[in-house]
Amino acid sequence: MSDDRACCSPDRGADDTPEPDADPATPEATDDEWRTEPATDDDPRTDRTVRVDAGTFRMGTDSEVGFPEDGEGPAREVRTDAYYVDRYAVTNADFLEFVRETGHTTDAEHFGWSFVFENFVAEADREHVRDRVPGAEWWVAVASADWFHPRGPGSSVVADDLLAHPVTHVSYRDAAAYADWAGKRLPTEAEWERAARGGRDGTRFPWGDELEPDGEHRCNVWQGEFPERNTAADGYRATAPVDAFDPNGSGLYNVCGNVWEWCRDWFDAEYHTTAAYDPENPTGPAEGDERVMRGGSHLCHESWCNRYRLAARSKNDSDSSTGNIGFRCVVDAA
Repeated sequence: MSDDRACCSPDRGADDTPEPDADPATPEATDDEWRTEPATDDDPRTDRTVRVDAGTFRMGTDSEVGFPEDGEGPAREVRTDAYYVDRYAVTNADFLEFVRETGHTTDAEHFGWSFVFENFVAEADREHVRDRVPGAEWWVAVASADWFHPRGPGSSVVADDLLAHPVTHVSYRDAAAYADWAGKRLPTEAEWERAARGGRDGTRFPWGDELEPDGEHRCNVWQGEFPERNTAADGYRATAPVDAFDPNGSGLYNVCGNVWEWCRDWFDAEYHTTAAYDPENPTGPAEGDERVMRGGSHLCHESWCNRYRLAARSKNDSDSSTGNIGFRCVVDAA
């Protein structure tokens, strides 16, 4: 296990993690021919989506609030073609339909474990804790934790009334498999940020620069002292339903906080500053070791990680899964 950005989400690692119970069989998503069949407004794939017309926006930030080592800046003009983007993160109910229809087995199930925030593990499931992340001991590897059992084998998205919450414990590969089944794809990092901004240029959040303007909670992030005490002042100790809080200017919900969202780009902190970078529909480097995640999660707190901002970036391995990573999809527009 790595402690790099472990407050965001730990990675499965290669040498010091518990051995998988079976070899992961989920294929790595190919980067070839990644566009979808273009959709129109009457296409079933555009249900519960928002159309983003072709155009430009200012991506990234020059603010000192960010993390230069993550490559949040410099801010730059970027253009994207038109696309439709899901209003909501994919829910447990959505993913259940996908699994029932396809028989998909997630990476967490192949490995036999996934990362759970320790405070969420029920007493009855403590015997299933196999390891913890050095330097971020609040993350524990729990045997038989997966998307359907998000807090350990004794939990259930059905019994715990989480069907309207975002699916978690899904790897990048699981998310890409779902998107392909739905006739969609994962957003590029540029598409994600443009949609998340909802027309806002340069602000930290979809509503402005203050996290809680006039004391109003606008997103689901950690409240209190991390990781010891969460007051749940925003209404939620863990994930919130995907339609919680008000949408952004484009009609998207929970683009800040709740769960990290996978993007299709390989992570590189410097690629966008090189001559190879094309600001016209940028897709990131051709290869890499980790995929981009955006948006922050319910475990983000300013004392550890304020990566719930619109320009913030994080990363994780393609086969890693945790209780605070989910995704939403896009489809190309005709």
